Amino acid sequence: MEVKRDILWRVYLCFIGITVLCLVVLGKAFYIQRVQGAYWRGLSDSLHQKFIEMDAERGTIYSEDSSMLSTSIPYFNIYIDFGADGLREKNGKRFTENLDSLSLCLASLFGDQSVTAYKKELQQGYRAVDRYYLLHANLSFEQYKKLRTFPLVRQGRNKSGFIAEVQQKRLNPFGLLANRTIGLARANAQNVGLERTYDTLLKGQSGRRLVRYIAGGTYIPVEGYEIESENGKDVVTTVDVNIQDIAENALLKEMIANEAEHGTCIVMEVATGKIKAVANLGRQTDGSYWEDLNYAIRATEPGSTFKLATLLSLLEDHKVHLTDNLNLEGGVWKVAGRTVYDSEPHDNNRTFTVKEAFEISSNVGMAKLAWTNYSGNPGAFVDHLKKLRLNEPTGVDLVGETTPIVKNPKSRTWSNTTLPWMAFGYEVLVSPLQTLTLYNAVANNGRMMKPYLVSSVQESGITIKENEPKALVEKICSDATLQQLKECLRGVVSEKEGTARKIFATAWYKVAGKTGTALVANGSRGYADHIYQSSFAGYFPADNPKYSCIVVIKNKPFAKNYLGALVAGPVFRELADKLMSAEVGPAEVAGNNFKKDSAQFFYAGSTRDMREVVRTLGVNYIDSTGKNEWARLYASNYQAVMNRQSVSRQTMPDVKGMGLKDALYLLESADLKVAVKGRGKVKMQSIIPGSLLKKNETVSIELN
Repeated sequence: MEVKRDILWRVYLCFIGITVLCLVVLGKAFYIQRVQGAYWRGLSDSLHQKFIEMDAERGTIYSEDSSMLSTSIPYFNIYIDFGADGLREKNGKRFTENLDSLSLCLASLFGDQSVTAYKKELQQGYRAVDRYYLLHANLSFEQYKKLRTFPLVRQGRNKSGFIAEVQQKRLNPFGLLANRTIGLARANAQNVGLERTYDTLLKGQSGRRLVRYIAGGTYIPVEGYEIESENGKDVVTTVDVNIQDIAENALLKEMIANEAEHGTCIVMEVATGKIKAVANLGRQTDGSYWEDLNYAIRATEPGSTFKLATLLSLLEDHKVHLTDNLNLEGGVWKVAGRTVYDSEPHDNNRTFTVKEAFEISSNVGMAKLAWTNYSGNPGAFVDHLKKLRLNEPTGVDLVGETTPIVKNPKSRTWSNTTLPWMAFGYEVLVSPLQTLTLYNAVANNGRMMKPYLVSSVQESGITIKENEPKALVEKICSDATLQQLKECLRGVVSEKEGTARKIFATAWYKVAGKTGTALVANGSRGYADHIYQSSFAGYFPADNPKYSCIVVIKNKPFAKNYLGALVAGPVFRELADKLMSAEVGPAEVAGNNFKKDSAQFFYAGSTRDMREVVRTLGVNYIDSTGKNEWARLYASNYQAVMNRQSVSRQTMPDVKGMGLKDALYLLESADLKVAVKGRGKVKMQSIIPGSLLKKNETVSIELN
């Protein structure tokens, strides 16, 4: 019995202890829940909620004529909060009533799933009470507007559970056009071009949003807790879209023809230093070309275009006169153990003037002149190059401009042959933009302008900062030297032995410039692959310069054509032709004696518009359209002919040769849906002209 009582006493004691402990736990739980509840709930919220940054809307980059070169387009990610109170009240009555019609609308809008599949997807999300279910990503603004009108969605966020998250995507509407100069704004990579240079202005001020984290590491925004972001500023560039397009296409055509490695073409406004176009093309692994690097601001050995600086130094120091005689040694000259070669041999019995040596781009001539006049004091020659700012970057508003290299007698790599080789553009590294800045200064009567790409910064259409033209050097040389330089540059394209005489022989305007051909090294292989860099730098019209331009193209190994006049010259000529045609009036063009034009052309469109164009241009043409609304313009026996084009409402119209405006008007008037690719005029349409029309049929047109 004693043992039994002892055991029972202990059991009762344990029971009482456990009961007391339970009461303490329950009491503590009641105290935490009722007395300290607000505190712990607040602490829980602080652990599961946080502020995240919201990127501001990035500013737009415009061309000088207000065309968008780079802009941000809103895209929308659509989420559904299946736990929203309004969606689940009354046992989900609102969700059930709208499910069928919403599924039908979603299937119609996106076309990626059937109505049944959408219905099943929505039901699964509802049953799982998914608080942040991704329904669709990357909706365009037009799709988002339609979505907001759908059943259930139009009842608002609280009742429908639909949440729209806005994402900004950067778009370059012109694609390849000035792509590297305008740059790219990328989320996970380094920006380039103007996007990088003006990033702080373009990106604006980020905002903040309170979000609540849920299962799976995702979060949903907390309504009403947002700090608005401040949108970025807009940047207006000096780029002219039309000039850029001409430069890009002219460069691309020549590079494709020669299978060149890379090239650049820069156009600058003489009086201001505004860069009107910068084309940079590099050959890709598949043989295509793309704006991969900004070759315009990368320093290389310039070759013979550098001879302008050499001649300027000699004339300014009164070392030579243009009429002085010079022995070119037959095109081969040895100095300090090395040999200088001209591109072509010369008659040993003939003497040349300094001007003629420049016009035929003689390496021997420039090297001998520099050696004869500066070998005793090479620093004097280098000082001229420094005065021309060839030893420092131009300061153009682009991050990534490489630092030029101009050696001086104290340089570790200076040798006995450095001076003569520098005289014709070797053992010195300068960028194409630096070379163009020098030529532009000659065109601008000696005033060297700072090249720049951005004319103003705007906020909500109001200019808050404006860049004005700035002179880097007020006078690069005396007026007497300047006139002699201009005379030599004109001689290169006009004299019977000038290296560019054939390229510009038929030009109806005057050009001044200089060809360049430089042998460049190919890594460890050195010069064995015979890779040449072809260039042409100059300005036009020569008597009253408006534009300066440089073309630099690096050719493939052992290229058949590699001389500057044959590779870079045609690009310069095509660009100058088109710009001059746009600048002058019809009367001035008509006053020139042209040969009969055998070129074939074909245009189609509104009769009234085409008549206005040909009359404005002063073109003689035969008109047989009568009162017909649509016409074709083509060449026949050296004569422009305008003929009527029949258009029927029952059959597919022929829109080939039309601009996009006229083609869209005709096709959409016939109740057709139009898919467009490219820009320019129509070169192909997917439905054969004359076919019977079907309402709401889609026709694809490709522009050239």
